[in-house]
Amino acid sequence: MDMLINLWALAPAGPVPQGTTLRKPLGPEYTPVVRWIGDHFVAAWQSEAAAALSNRPIALFIAQQNNDIQGFCCYDATARGFVGPIGVAESARGQGLGAALLLACLHDMRTMGYGYAVAGHVGAPEFFRRVAGAIEIPDSTPGLYANLLR
Repeated sequence: MDMLINLWALAPAGPVPQGTTLRKPLGPEYTPVVRWIGDHFVAAWQSEAAAALSNRPIALFIAQQNNDIQGFCCYDATARGFVGPIGVAESARGQGLGAALLLACLHDMRTMGYGYAVAGHVGAPEFFRRVAGAIEIPDSTPGLYANLLR
């Protein structure tokens, strides 16, 4: 299922745990970021992250603590106006990083002039409802993701 997010009704960006930084990666960090995503999530998310890192401006945020990536979120990876994928390391879940990463991307999209965002093929609809006020788009399954090469 896809979900629609009204970017003009977003909550302010929330706090992140002390010592954690949200930021966009620099060019020399692209390979380690994509590798980290592949080590923690599915291969398709590596491809989407690589696409988001190729955008100008970059359309991917990471959560970093010390020298370790804790999570990521991107947009304009699968299609313009789509947010995601989003993932947080299992050891860092429950600290608000996912919400902070999602809101960072959504606020960035709003700054870029988007009025709405689509969260595609959502696996955790309650998260998107709670954090971003997302609503289900009727008849959106399988949507854009039909017939993907695997």
